[in-house]
Amino acid sequence: MSSQPATSEGAPPPGCPAHAGYGGRGLPSLYGAGYAADPTATFAQLRAQGPVSQVEIAPGVSAWLVTSYDTALEVLRSPERFAKDPRRWRALADGTVPPDSPVIPMMMYRPNALWADGAEHVRLRGAITDSLSRVDPNALRGYVEQSADRLIDRFGPRGHADLLGEYGAVLPLLVFEQMFGCPSDLGAKLVEGMSGIFDSEGDAERANALLVEALSGLVALKRQQPAADVTSWMMAHPAQLNDEEMIHQLILLMGAGTEPQQNLICNGLRLLLSDDRFGGHLAGGSMPVEDALDEVLWMDPPMANYCIHYALYDLELGGVPVPAGEPILVSLAAANTDPNLVTDRRGGNRAHLAWSAGAHTCPAKDPARLIASVAIEKLLDRLPDVELDVRVEELAWRPGPFHRALAALPVCFPPIAPQAITDEIPGDSGWNVRPAPSSSMPPVTTSTGRQHESGSKGQRRWWNFLARWWRGQ
Repeated sequence: MSSQPATSEGAPPPGCPAHAGYGGRGLPSLYGAGYAADPTATFAQLRAQGPVSQVEIAPGVSAWLVTSYDTALEVLRSPERFAKDPRRWRALADGTVPPDSPVIPMMMYRPNALWADGAEHVRLRGAITDSLSRVDPNALRGYVEQSADRLIDRFGPRGHADLLGEYGAVLPLLVFEQMFGCPSDLGAKLVEGMSGIFDSEGDAERANALLVEALSGLVALKRQQPAADVTSWMMAHPAQLNDEEMIHQLILLMGAGTEPQQNLICNGLRLLLSDDRFGGHLAGGSMPVEDALDEVLWMDPPMANYCIHYALYDLELGGVPVPAGEPILVSLAAANTDPNLVTDRRGGNRAHLAWSAGAHTCPAKDPARLIASVAIEKLLDRLPDVELDVRVEELAWRPGPFHRALAALPVCFPPIAPQAITDEIPGDSGWNVRPAPSSSMPPVTTSTGRQHESGSKGQRRWWNFLARWWRGQ
């Protein structure tokens, strides 16, 4: 008879190498380095147990994870059975989950559209969607291009860069500072705080305090000096948001527009720079950037596991009893790769769940996609010979239960000279003057850079061709 202690069903015994993927309660872990390196293995293990499984998302913090596409839609589209308000989370309310747990900033109640239900959700979401609708896409494209050029000019003469720390993580902040009328000093605090709440090993309380401090300053500034920006438009909206509501709508918008946005940009660049399907002539079947983004949103969505809900009463989900008051996370990554989906076609297919679904579908998916596509196109236009500076399998992923985030994206390229940059933005630089009708991180070292090889010349020729194609030449 084995002397090993009993473990949860399906979990390997302590001491087994596979046990590194399990938390202290014997549940599969979503926060360790092993999960970050190969989440598909965890999803495959969970699917073998059924469409819904218990997991550990932080030490001592359990949740239910939905890995089935159909079951995910059931949760996302059934507000009569599943609510968003995290004040229903019993383990947090009774102190079982400590308030300093690293997942709390991403799961705690805030008076914003993400955590609201019913009429309150409609009111808060209306202020967001109506204000975002006033952003001129042509002006937004211009701000992305201008910001991208300035960042590329900083590292272009060196011939190497970390595209995460020096490009993907910085560009969304520059664009959002413009969109929200945020001074750069407050913007620096915002990005530090926002990065901190996504970091499963960071100081969650400090990150949350930084966010509130910076956004309180922005709200106070815009109350005194309103301008043509999203913050001011939200303040003037018929929803009549008070200061606390303003702060928390901004946390929601900037949270969705910084960390996930950098992940979308960098995951897209990783795919383009490493996948052989993108290495040939366009006429030979290579996919354009939009199709590459579709594939990333299907296969490596920036938010891998989120869309947290709570059952309104004890019920069965996917044949599994789920008690009321326990968090249910939708694994967007696992649902998108569900083997039961009838098609493997990703390019041009927008049926993925990367933006969620139902009443809480991301209200900023169109500007988010535009920012990512322009950022990628601009980089490949300026650096057509760019290559990964390590083998793709050497790239490291940041641990954490919610995001799918690279730790760094080191690249090399022939050095380029800075170009003259104009401050003139195409389109309506004041966004849209008429209101729309109301509808209501520090880089981590991955490895020593590899030697540059001549075998990449074929891909370089394709990047040059693609750059000319983007320019219409």
